[in-house]
Amino acid sequence: MLEAIATGKADAGVGMALRWLKPLEQGFDVKVTAGTHGGCMRLLAPVNAGISDVRSLKGKTIAVSDMASPAKNFFSILLKKRGIDPESEVEWRQYPADLLPLAVEKGEAHALAEGDPRTYKFLKDSEGKLFQVATNLSEEYQERVCCVVGIRGSLLRDDKPTAAALTRAVLEAQHVTSSDPEAAAKVFLQYSPNSKAEDLVAMLKDQTHDHSPVGQNLKREIAAYAEELKLISVFKPSTDPVKFADRVYADVLT
Repeated sequence: MLEAIATGKADAGVGMALRWLKPLEQGFDVKVTAGTHGGCMRLLAPVNAGISDVRSLKGKTIAVSDMASPAKNFFSILLKKRGIDPESEVEWRQYPADLLPLAVEKGEAHALAEGDPRTYKFLKDSEGKLFQVATNLSEEYQERVCCVVGIRGSLLRDDKPTAAALTRAVLEAQHVTSSDPEAAAKVFLQYSPNSKAEDLVAMLKDQTHDHSPVGQNLKREIAAYAEELKLISVFKPSTDPVKFADRVYADVLT
């Protein structure tokens, strides 16, 4: 989605911050205009794997769908902040996303890290064999946004009112989702015909759609991610988190 926006094939999009921030550090012509919600990612492990928390993953193997995925980045940060080197003290193995539970079941990995809706489905379909070790709302991340609105740079420069309207529409959708998840799920069901409405509602309630920061609040959260991405060597050591947040955020609502 970020590439589509940056190349002019789309005006705006919503995506995970930990997927977008590295390309933005490298100069993609896209600006972040709002946060949408938190709580898209889960770290799951078998109940009998001897894993009780994030620290229990030292020396273990974690299955992921992409070696640059937001889930790998986030849980690498969480591991690092818990005193575990995510590169030397944990092994990451890549599998097709839908086969992550199979990798764990076969013993090729001790845990898996991925995003909803897959992880919600993995957890539900495991019938109690998997449990949730952590999410990107765990502990200090309870009030951290994970998904953001991105607007193509040329649209911002040429037509700020449209950029503002797109941003407001997404923020209004977050308000509806937070206040009436059943209505939001009903609307979305047509785009996810293999899902059940009750599952969509459960996922939405797990997420923080009442947390949609803009302005200084969002810039603080972007800067925090930038600092953390430096911890795991995704961002350059020379990147100034505050200046980065100022550069990639655009205020379209005032």
